[in-house]
Amino acid sequence: MQMKPKRKQNQRRLYTLAESQGGYFTAGQAAKLGYSASKRNYHVGAGNWTREAHGIYRLVMFPRPKRPDLLLWWLWSRDRSGTPLGVYSHRTALTLHDLTDQMPAKVDMIVPPSFRRSAPIPRVLKLHYVDLPLEEIERIDEVPATTPLRTFFDLWRSDEIPLEVIRSAFQSAMVLGKITRKDLSKAAKNPEWKEMATSIGVKV
Repeated sequence: MQMKPKRKQNQRRLYTLAESQGGYFTAGQAAKLGYSASKRNYHVGAGNWTREAHGIYRLVMFPRPKRPDLLLWWLWSRDRSGTPLGVYSHRTALTLHDLTDQMPAKVDMIVPPSFRRSAPIPRVLKLHYVDLPLEEIERIDEVPATTPLRTFFDLWRSDEIPLEVIRSAFQSAMVLGKITRKDLSKAAKNPEWKEMATSIGVKV
């Protein structure tokens, strides 16, 4: 039996959406594409989807990503319209940029100051309420994270990790080309730059 055009279109749209999110999607996103609660239950029962968390699914055809927890928490950060708002930052962003081998105990995430959830914030998350400029966000492994330079500013301001750790990671970022001379020129416009650069031993 041939698939109906609308159903086929919805399937393509869901695939495209899931592909951009590591195979994951929310119940709200699926509903907007025509998948009612009964249809969602059908696809879970048929083995086409797996229910990964409350209101979050994954297409079975997609392999599990390297950090499925980060995709799940990012989708958890959605607003009432279903748009995820979280951006990974601080020590979590440092791991995403491959600038440390240490896995932090908590997941650092920046959300807008207006972000609210009716349920308690999960203990594994450490939320930072900040309005983050778009130019300080990039995408790594299907999730948004702060750029390397913004990550270092956040770590330095937080005073949560030793300066020698920040200094070593910053030097690695320079060697690997994750921070360029252009980035440093842009950083010089920040009033805090000279203080931070001096404290971690970067020439200004």
